[in-house]
Amino acid sequence: MLKEEIAKRAEIINKAIEELLPEREPIGLYKAARHLIKAGGKRLRPVISLLAVEALGKDYRKIIPAAVSIETIHNFTLVHDDIMDRDEMRRGVPTVHRVYGEATAILAGDTLFAEAFKLLTKCDVESEGIRKATEMLSDVCIKICEGQYYDMSFEKRESVSEEEYLRMVELKTGVLIAASAALPAVLFGESEEIVKALWDYGVLSGIGFQIQDDLLDLTEETGKDWGSDLLKGKKTLIVIKAFEKGVKLKTFGKEKADVSEIRDDIEKLRECGAIDYAASMARKMAEEAKRKLEVLPESKAKETLLELTDFLVTRKK
Repeated sequence: MLKEEIAKRAEIINKAIEELLPEREPIGLYKAARHLIKAGGKRLRPVISLLAVEALGKDYRKIIPAAVSIETIHNFTLVHDDIMDRDEMRRGVPTVHRVYGEATAILAGDTLFAEAFKLLTKCDVESEGIRKATEMLSDVCIKICEGQYYDMSFEKRESVSEEEYLRMVELKTGVLIAASAALPAVLFGESEEIVKALWDYGVLSGIGFQIQDDLLDLTEETGKDWGSDLLKGKKTLIVIKAFEKGVKLKTFGKEKADVSEIRDDIEKLRECGAIDYAASMARKMAEEAKRKLEVLPESKAKETLLELTDFLVTRKK
């Protein structure tokens, strides 16, 4: 049932993307800018926006451009992340910089960034709502950059604390999901209490989502990227916990390793309890997130948001 509810709203977003983000001249630039968006994705962030609108009892059609704006910012971050990480594949297709070159990929990301704010102005709400929404989304973009910087800097450090990791994830991943949930309330001029509740719901859901992402990198032995966080030397919550226990990982930061070596290290992470600890933390974040929605009246959309939060921390891909 949840999949159907997500798919139904994702289809609304996909149609809006076609309408609001067409390819135009210079065609090379816009093909690069649309490359990842056309490759698909779950559209979870704009779906959360639509569900939040419905939970508020408002007409989602009035803020469709804002939902697309959120997806546009998300894709902007992916384009630039892939350049920084030198990643070669994303959503089953070659990354933008691989297909179009690094210079064009940077321009494509910058174009998406600018288009996102232009989209906000197209919402059918009061101008004050658009002003506040623009301020929120600008602040979110700054926070995402801060989170990305922390993530990069952690790779050069000997140790990172759990608190530092959680703050980094809040910035890098949580705040955009927070904006997905809270931006509709800002646009419709809802109370600060409602805006904050939806923001906190999104932040906590986002942290749980990222922890689950870290877990999937280790626990789903599929695809060429299995164990890539270990090989890149990423200090995830799992690794942080293992290091606290004095566990030594042969493949950590090694860049290349045999499947048997990766499997051995993952077994160490399992045996020391680091994987279970991270899974427990993801579930804890989800439970806290769901409690934030208590301020909203009961509705089908609210129920779907609650189910979606559980999905974010239990999904298998």
